[in-house]
Amino acid sequence: MRIGVLALQGAFHEHQVMLEHLGVDVVQVRLPADLEGLDGLILPGGESTTIGKLAVDFDLMDPLKAFAAEHALWGTCAGAIFMARKVGRPQPVLGLMDIVIERNAFGRQVASFETDLDVPALRHLNGGGKAYHAVFIRAPLIEAVQGTAEALATLPDGRIVAARQGRWLVTSFHPELTQDDRFHRYFLELVQSKFDR
Repeated sequence: MRIGVLALQGAFHEHQVMLEHLGVDVVQVRLPADLEGLDGLILPGGESTTIGKLAVDFDLMDPLKAFAAEHALWGTCAGAIFMARKVGRPQPVLGLMDIVIERNAFGRQVASFETDLDVPALRHLNGGGKAYHAVFIRAPLIEAVQGTAEALATLPDGRIVAARQGRWLVTSFHPELTQDDRFHRYFLELVQSKFDR
């Protein structure tokens, strides 16, 4: 498999390291031509407004939407905002997933935190029975899932922090900043489902 990581801004290098550790061929995506031959794409954390503006500047918006129509996508933190249909303010987004996002839902960077999550979707993976230790940095919150989108993980108070819609995945937290590769392996399964059809 060849997986792209949108490399306009944010934590793209950390995703690349995790994927390469799993034996995946990784391509940094900055221009539409970089999408050619990829089997899936990760939209990393960073600053969602900046990522959106740069995607517009590099004429990536329409190519990304066309790519998403046929491939698996995963947005982490800012990438989740970039994939959402409703983000509560005008900014460039792909508008793919039927989710409502609240930006910076947990406050400023000083309010960043870590917590353990129960993620049933990971239980079939090796090591999947244990809690997933998630890192939240100026994280968004998935206020609602709509249509065919479904929640994958919630905080103890029920607030949604991971969701899936078909082969599209979003997480409010940063799996690339941990040593736990289960979410990356789960995403690769979504990518692999393309070949199994």
